Amino acid sequence: MGKRVAVVLAGCGVFDGSEIHEASAVLVQLSRDGAEAELYAPDVDQMHVVDHMKGQPTKEKRNVLVESARIARGNIKDLAKLDVKGLDALIIPGGFGVAKNLSTWATQGKSCIVCKEVEDVLKAFHAAKKPIGLCCISPVLAAKIFPGCELTVGHDTECDGRWPYASTAEALRELGCKHINKQVSEIHVDVQNRLVTTSAFMCNAPIHQVHDGIGKMVQEVLRLA
Repeated sequence: MGKRVAVVLAGCGVFDGSEIHEASAVLVQLSRDGAEAELYAPDVDQMHVVDHMKGQPTKEKRNVLVESARIARGNIKDLAKLDVKGLDALIIPGGFGVAKNLSTWATQGKSCIVCKEVEDVLKAFHAAKKPIGLCCISPVLAAKIFPGCELTVGHDTECDGRWPYASTAEALRELGCKHINKQVSEIHVDVQNRLVTTSAFMCNAPIHQVHDGIGKMVQEVLRLA
């Protein structure tokens, strides 16, 4: 039987929700490898709504679960109803929604608070020794909850505009984590904590390279499961 994997979304759209290409890459690789994806999102209001053409916040209000349903084609559940016992692994794609809706990283950085439902789910999978896959900015969730873990968000130094969020690596270190520099198509595996991470759009890279890294992350999560 194929593995059952929980995929947690944070809305729909890179600037205020889940990064759609990352979420799609996760779902495609799970399907390719014969795994069953179960999609979840918290039933909460977004921090704000961003006009993706202008890059500016609007006066709209949107719900994270309702917006995530766009990516899930309507087949999604409230994160509060997730039962770790029936699942083999957890994956959280990136996007600014992780830093705005699943946590307060966008406004508070390393002093952030992780949404209680998200924290509970991460701790439940970790306690059950079930693998967790994280890409782009979502490794900051693990950094906040599992001090001492090993993660990658790409590189810790900027290079010709390739790594615009390189300072995130230092913030992870300040939280007591070990950051491992990796290229966009590579992954890092924290064997002890069963965490698999890859940088995705933390790097200004061609989209196929981002997909390559996410594909490897998903495959390793399934192998560990």
